[in-house]
Amino acid sequence: MQDNFAIYPSLKNMVVFVTGGASGIGEQIVRAFVAQGSKVGFIDFDKEASENLTDNLKGAVSFELCDLTKTDNLKQAFYLLKKKIGEPGVLVNNAARDDRHNWGEVTSDYFDQRIATNLKHQFFAIQAVASDMIKRGGGSIINLGSNSWWEAGGGFPIYATAKAAVHGLTRTMARDLGKHRIRVNTVVPGWIMTDRQKDLWVTKEGLSKHLDRQCLPDLIDPIYVARMVLFLASEDSAMCTANNYMVEAGSI
Repeated sequence: MQDNFAIYPSLKNMVVFVTGGASGIGEQIVRAFVAQGSKVGFIDFDKEASENLTDNLKGAVSFELCDLTKTDNLKQAFYLLKKKIGEPGVLVNNAARDDRHNWGEVTSDYFDQRIATNLKHQFFAIQAVASDMIKRGGGSIINLGSNSWWEAGGGFPIYATAKAAVHGLTRTMARDLGKHRIRVNTVVPGWIMTDRQKDLWVTKEGLSKHLDRQCLPDLIDPIYVARMVLFLASEDSAMCTANNYMVEAGSI
């Protein structure tokens, strides 16, 4: 199947920044851009996973270790990536954690932590790269949303709240940055079969229920999220902005 995937000439030598790029969906996004000949830099807090991916890709990517819930750390990591590979034309705001939590037990500190992990960094990542994109005459920003709030999913209310807010961020930034030919879109993954999902959340009963909800009968590999991201990063999507692009097999 992957041998039949598209090549986007506009992505060759494009500088791409990816948050949370060491594993899961982020890893597949990094790999997909490398395969297009892009210059890829990613940030992540997992040192071992980041080094393993970099080694596996034979040094074709750069990474910076970063706790992106700390805005100053995020800005510094992006600054260092710019020095290594140049100013980005594409930003993929991928990093997130769908940790389960009970609404009745959420504290103010935990609420703030979940927002910092799943929403706040997206805004400040955009802020950190937008001036570079303005100087180069355009760019593409892709924010990762979630099917969770669309499907009224329970068990992670602050995560779902943050992911719902991503759509508002996408649309307002698309308006503010559009005059500079910077496009901003949201990719909405369904239940993607990453190792984390398989290890922590997948059960036979839960999987059966979700497949019944999907229109398509197949489980979703993270590579298909990466393929949508590539399209939105490329010049093929030059007139696409302020919108949601679903990769959820029809579950919403």
